[in-house]
Amino acid sequence: MALAGIQLVSVPVADQDRALAFYRDTLGFEVKTDAEFGAGMRWLELQPPGGGPSVTLVTWFDDMPPGSLQGVVLATDDIVGDHDRLTERGIEFSGPPAAQPWGTFASFNDPDGNSWVLVQSA
Repeated sequence: MALAGIQLVSVPVADQDRALAFYRDTLGFEVKTDAEFGAGMRWLELQPPGGGPSVTLVTWFDDMPPGSLQGVVLATDDIVGDHDRLTERGIEFSGPPAAQPWGTFASFNDPDGNSWVLVQSA
């Protein structure tokens, strides 16, 4: 097999402009593509600041309603600092960073209810 890794993850949203503001302005993702994608559709692809797989903010999957994506992990080398910075930007975490044997994590949701986990490996 010639699998090379995960290229992108589709994030189901209700309003692409609202989601764009959150992912770009709050999380600091970089816009890679913002273009028409078929009739009445928009391809909106962003990449986390440290690189890695991109996300697409999608509205066209009937069986993937806004808020249905759960548990996507964002890696960080400074969970306390990133937790504090993101809290200052308006993100509400489910609790403070919690230490586990495998690392430290803190969870939050985007405006549509998609859940994300910020993780610093041990």
